[in-house]
Amino acid sequence: MTTAILDQPETIQAASTTNSTEARQSMRFNDLNISDSLKSRLTQAGFITPTPVQAQAIPPALEGADVLATASTGTGKTLSFLVPIIERLEATSAPSTRAKRNPIRALILLPTRELAMQVLEVYWKLVPHAKHDAVLVCGGLSENTQLDQLDRGPRLVVATPGRLEDFLRRREISINAVEMCVLDEVDRMLDMGFLPAIRRIAAAIPRQRQTMCYSATLDANIQEIVRDYVRNPVRIEIGQTSKPSDSVELRAYTVMQDQKLGLLDQMLNEEQGTFLVFSRTKHGADRISRKLEKLGHDSDAIHGDRSQSQRTAALKGFANGKHRVLVATDVAARGIDVQDIAHVVNYDLPNASEDFVHRIGRTGRAGAKGIASTFVMPQERSDARKLERELKIKFDWREADKNLEKEERNKPLDLNALNNVTATPDRGLEALLALETRTWRKDSPAAPDNNSGSSAKGKSRRRRRGNAGGQNPSSPGSHGHAGNRSSSRGSHPRGRSGPARRGH
Repeated sequence: MTTAILDQPETIQAASTTNSTEARQSMRFNDLNISDSLKSRLTQAGFITPTPVQAQAIPPALEGADVLATASTGTGKTLSFLVPIIERLEATSAPSTRAKRNPIRALILLPTRELAMQVLEVYWKLVPHAKHDAVLVCGGLSENTQLDQLDRGPRLVVATPGRLEDFLRRREISINAVEMCVLDEVDRMLDMGFLPAIRRIAAAIPRQRQTMCYSATLDANIQEIVRDYVRNPVRIEIGQTSKPSDSVELRAYTVMQDQKLGLLDQMLNEEQGTFLVFSRTKHGADRISRKLEKLGHDSDAIHGDRSQSQRTAALKGFANGKHRVLVATDVAARGIDVQDIAHVVNYDLPNASEDFVHRIGRTGRAGAKGIASTFVMPQERSDARKLERELKIKFDWREADKNLEKEERNKPLDLNALNNVTATPDRGLEALLALETRTWRKDSPAAPDNNSGSSAKGKSRRRRRGNAGGQNPSSPGSHGHAGNRSSSRGSHPRGRSGPARRGH
């Protein structure tokens, strides 16, 4: 665990550790140079002793230094940047009022809306009296609601790059007064193709700012990109980010494809705690979850084809204990930040070692113990052995019970039996096609309603703005929004001090 300085444009070099291990272990949040009020709220929220990344990152961040941290999932990164942000905002300004609108002073960028929502939940836990002082800006939720909230003058914006870039392009938001910027999960944002959006967002905020970057990995490419956004940062590295935590027990089961469900059912019946199950495909996640329900296990699924409300409900149900099992795909699971997950199951082998580390990082968090089981078909043993070599890990290899019940995934239909029910062969074929159509329609997720929850006020607003947020992007009039707004709102974009209000 080291603290270092990044000298631009040289490569990262290590410096001596600033604090001893004993000092970090004995540190408490009450020892930090923060207000008594914030100390009290941290205590009330149950935050007593900082994790290593918090103990390393918060002190220099409070002094205004840039921070570049690499830490594995579940190490407490969120609080390491929220504490400095809250302390600075409360020390230098006050929340907006009807008479005075503040500019946006702090910006947090994350790859997924689930992560963004979880950051806001922690913020509101520490700042419960200022619900309108922080705004979520992301896709998949009502655009009009977000724009209305931005009109109230929040000092903090938590955003995903795509929606924020869109608002910037349309001059719906101004971030030219941002003093603190956080880039969380940088490696994942780059994997998801957000680099162009991040560059445009960074160009819109002042160069004289404090920047905190967090990444699970820091290879040469990420290092080169990050260097553009931080100045002489304090370099923090917590543990080994390229391998699973030592607190996680790694198991590998040799099992046939049609007995995976039976093995999972057996594990659920024999072991305690919650299970996070990873499927390679969206269809597979839905199928596994449905069949687990039929076997008597409370289960739900989360993947990219589910609407935001469905994903939020699944995460909430898993976090509060309503669902013991959550079946997820790799992309959707990036937003899962649930404590005390007892068991992670790789129902399908991941495509890359990085995905394996990310999956396993969902359990054994913050020093807790966890179990990670990987289902390996006989023909995949060489791939699993490759994972062991690349990550320098050792699986506890086990053989699945040969007598496990086999799953019937593509059971042939008896057309003669179907014909007996429907009287004629033609009607039997029609019934079969109708059955397939009904099944397909039932399994298809509902398209997210971006305007859900919009009030009559929001509808009239869209009419005034030329349907800027509600019309089909390919329809006439879907471009050139800035010009339409400037005629009714003035030339100032949203977010600046004293923005033009509706109807003025």
